[in-house]
Amino acid sequence: MFAKSRGTEKKRIKTPTFARLLFIMIKITLPDGSVREYDAPVTGYAVAESISRGLAQKALACEINGEIKDLSLPIYTDSSLNILTWDNDGGKSAFWHSSAHVLAEAVQALYPHAKFGIGPSIENGFYYDIDFGDTPIKEEELAAIEAKMLECARKNSQFKLYPVSKSDALAFYTDKFPNEYKVELIENLNDGEITFCTQGDFTDLCRGGHIPNTGIIKAAKLLSTAGAYWRGNEKNKQLTRIYGVTFPKQSMLDEHLALLEEAKKRDHRKIGKELELFMFSQNVGSGLPMWLPKGTELRERLERFMRDEQKKAGYLPVITPHIGNKKLYVTSGHYEKYGKDSFQPILTPEEGEEYFLKPMNCPHHCEIYKSKPRSYKDLPLRLAEFGTVYRYEQSGELSGLTRVRGFTQDDAHIFCRPDQVKEEFIKVIDLVLYVFNALDFTEYTAQISLRDKEDRAKYIGSEENWNKAEASIIEAAAEKGLKTVVEYGEAAFYGPKLDFMVKDAIGRKWQLGTIQVDYNLPERFELEYIGADNSRHRPVMIHRAPFGSLERFVAVLTEHCAGKFPLWLTPEQAVVLPVGEKFTEYAKKVAQNLNNSEIRASVDERNEKIGKKIRDNELQKIPYMLIVGEKEENDQTVSVRKQGMGDLGTMSVQEFADLIAGEIQEKLSRLKTIQ
Repeated sequence: MFAKSRGTEKKRIKTPTFARLLFIMIKITLPDGSVREYDAPVTGYAVAESISRGLAQKALACEINGEIKDLSLPIYTDSSLNILTWDNDGGKSAFWHSSAHVLAEAVQALYPHAKFGIGPSIENGFYYDIDFGDTPIKEEELAAIEAKMLECARKNSQFKLYPVSKSDALAFYTDKFPNEYKVELIENLNDGEITFCTQGDFTDLCRGGHIPNTGIIKAAKLLSTAGAYWRGNEKNKQLTRIYGVTFPKQSMLDEHLALLEEAKKRDHRKIGKELELFMFSQNVGSGLPMWLPKGTELRERLERFMRDEQKKAGYLPVITPHIGNKKLYVTSGHYEKYGKDSFQPILTPEEGEEYFLKPMNCPHHCEIYKSKPRSYKDLPLRLAEFGTVYRYEQSGELSGLTRVRGFTQDDAHIFCRPDQVKEEFIKVIDLVLYVFNALDFTEYTAQISLRDKEDRAKYIGSEENWNKAEASIIEAAAEKGLKTVVEYGEAAFYGPKLDFMVKDAIGRKWQLGTIQVDYNLPERFELEYIGADNSRHRPVMIHRAPFGSLERFVAVLTEHCAGKFPLWLTPEQAVVLPVGEKFTEYAKKVAQNLNNSEIRASVDERNEKIGKKIRDNELQKIPYMLIVGEKEENDQTVSVRKQGMGDLGTMSVQEFADLIAGEIQEKLSRLKTIQ
């Protein structure tokens, strides 16, 4: 986006007289590392204009020292600056957050007594939580709100952000526009950190990050409504959450709506039901999936694939209990961080004894490491487990297999010496990429998740150890040449991590594999090894899960391939379709021969016409259908039909077995080349 500067460039921007008289100059560092000097104060828009007129015309907002801000915000001190356009995630975030303001303006015009909660941008659009009083709006009212929203946008109103004292802010939402939700938010803020934003006839409490004016919003769609408790607390009033999305062009909205329709067809909950992969039962409990036979086969095949790769990489399998003593999670820090969000403790007949369903596998693995003395020669020690963990997610956040209360992680913990960290980290990256290639996830970004720059209170461990851990991840990602983004505040409470953000077949991003460097749990559990100097040392711990959780991974994979799983993975590779009942025995013989050749095949014995059998098995997304009748039985052949391709002709059973084996072998050969 930015042309490189030679040295430091001085750019004079017109500024107020008092600033020019003081000759205050500030340095602005651009994303490419170049530095430009400006008279202070300078705005993001002025910097964009000094770079190019085209950039200024496309600019939506700016990122100042990592925070998304309005382009009109004056900058008084040396700062890093990134000009945000629609091509940046930050630009879209400012666009959609601004759109939430326009939605609120429209709602205020149509429902004057409505009270507003919060209205943030989300990954694909925005929402606003609104109290409509005793009569919540209905879905059919969204069209009128949407039309009013576009009317407000066409006014081309500027977003004007300005500071307000705490007393004035409270008075505004107590006397002028009574709103207990805004009052609660303001009461948790201090004087000097409160700003309002006004556009058109609407004013809102807001920290900023807006586009220049409403006219940039050309297309809008309000998608749905949902109930949302204020601040996520079920004890508070339930508000109406309106979801929407906007774009700078109508064509972009049309493309997005088409994508949403495709996403509905690929919904893993819909496909999972059709293919009989998994189910939920309220009698068992919300968020607790049960795997049906076909889904179990799919899941077990993924597990075997990972176990084989882990064995080659030197991992040792372990199994740990589903529960643990409360003391274990107090030591690890999980109780302090997640105790309130966990299932309630399990009380035993022993007075004062408490157990928890395990929220993490790592404390158990620390105890295994600690079970006997370790030498530097024993390291790295790689312990792997498909461990099921439990977390009490809020009922409103549960969603199919992507958000559940009980899930199985392909978890492993590598205990190594400090000098082994980078090498081990790189090996894990290789394993993650091997998994992605095996399952045709070809587009991904590695997110380097670091501590919050300001709030360090939510993390455990020393500054020194955090610095070392973060440096190891950054160096390993650079050495592997990964496409990376850095996100501050996304680290785990005990260490930084590398999260793999995968793009699926229709362009959606999912967080799947994760790798974390941890100096802190070894400290908390007092883990040691005897070094070459015969002294005691602390190992470093690497947490890794290439799948993340099997539940979430299967959900994403199902939607990625629309239920048409890779041939080597799919629960059923072929189905034999007899054209009449008298050919059923031959069909069974064909299926048995294929199963003997380790090809997963079954027989559709239903007393249905062959056309219906073909249609039904197409819907089941079985890769191959083998049609058998009198000619095939006499010739000892099968008529082969491939999913999505139609007839492939007639061949012997052995020729068909060789066809499948060759297709799988070709895939494995490509993977070995990549590996």
